[in-house]
Amino acid sequence: MFPKILIANRGEIAVRIIRACKEMGVQTVAVFSEADRDALHVSLADESYCIGPAPVGQSYLNMTAILTAAVASGARAIHPGYGLLSENARFAELCEQCKLVFIGPKSEVIAKMGDKDEARRTMREAGVPVVPGCDLVTSVEQLKSEAGRIGFPLLIKARSGGGGRGIRKVERMEDLENAYLSASSEAQSAFGDGAVYLEKFLSPVKHVEMQILCDNYGHVLCLGERECSMQRKNQKLIEESPSPAVTPEMREQMMEVSRKAARAAGYTGVGTIEFLLTRDGHFYFMEMNTRLQVEHPVTEMVTGIDLVKWQIRVAAGSELGFTQEDVRMTGHAIECRINAEDPSHNFRPSSGRINLLHVPGGPWVRFDTALYQDYFVPPFYDSMIGKLIVHAHTRQEAIRKMQAALCEMVVEGVDHNGMLQSDLIASPEFMDGSYTTDFLKERG
Repeated sequence: MFPKILIANRGEIAVRIIRACKEMGVQTVAVFSEADRDALHVSLADESYCIGPAPVGQSYLNMTAILTAAVASGARAIHPGYGLLSENARFAELCEQCKLVFIGPKSEVIAKMGDKDEARRTMREAGVPVVPGCDLVTSVEQLKSEAGRIGFPLLIKARSGGGGRGIRKVERMEDLENAYLSASSEAQSAFGDGAVYLEKFLSPVKHVEMQILCDNYGHVLCLGERECSMQRKNQKLIEESPSPAVTPEMREQMMEVSRKAARAAGYTGVGTIEFLLTRDGHFYFMEMNTRLQVEHPVTEMVTGIDLVKWQIRVAAGSELGFTQEDVRMTGHAIECRINAEDPSHNFRPSSGRINLLHVPGGPWVRFDTALYQDYFVPPFYDSMIGKLIVHAHTRQEAIRKMQAALCEMVVEGVDHNGMLQSDLIASPEFMDGSYTTDFLKERG
């Protein structure tokens, strides 16, 4: 096991990783921006290093500063968390060059799966069902030809990046060229790569992802699915496991396909295979996330498997201590993302000092957060300030438990979306599990 790990992240995920390390007897090193000097992860770590000013480009994305801190501290490995540098192949490669273990897959695997065009080709060759579409578009003439073949509506999607950027839905040929230029420009600005491809727009669909865990000895496990269809502008709001739309037979099929996909990618560590599921029961590969997911706690709740600990163990060279037959999904878990934003004012981000905080409690209630009384939520970073997770024997019990937990949660000093989450959980479409990725858009 690594004697010391540097966590190249902030907020609740940095706290989550530090807690796992403490339980494993591993020392931790935090990095922080000048705006995060009083952050909880800094206090919890064994040592900490300031890596720059508040903007992420000068701090949490500053590879040189992070690697310098790792070497100076004597850390043997770097855990990237999620977001930021977690899927940056260049950073993983630099870690390898500095003789530091990047806690994630190899840099070449990140590069291959981060290139969504190449990822689609890899999956097709492995026999994994892929959404109908085309390879990279290099000219307006090719764009129009492929669009005519695929049919409308369709999506223009960036090869690189994520988070909904570089994606445009196109309903008709007349709008195609402008949408293409807009998506390519946004992708170039966000990811430094303007390459795009076309994909058939499937609707209505469910967004279902399968959690995989692979070691360096050829063992590839799938830990079941998460339903992630409650979204706003391609950003997830609520996740649950298991999915109310997935039958036991479908689950077995999706798990087998996911294991096949992981083997085709040469994957090691914790990752996610994301699918679109249509109402007629067909599912299609969308992308692979080569990192820990924000919503990993719901899988931990239903399987009893600590994903962060196993992610670290695998990176340290440990063999998985259990088999696919040992994996059991028990009960039902739901996660609500608590964001510092004002839904009544077009989800305007909010910052400020936490003057009152009450964390929900009770059996099988978990609140992953970096908040504490009198903490100042800075305006420079992602708006998510916590994740509320519950587990119960049945889905209906889990829904009631989540409603109770949301009512009990008190966060004063910033605007947040707790009331919206309560409304979404209580909606008939969530109650019966029929909601799709279009739900919030149709709801208005």
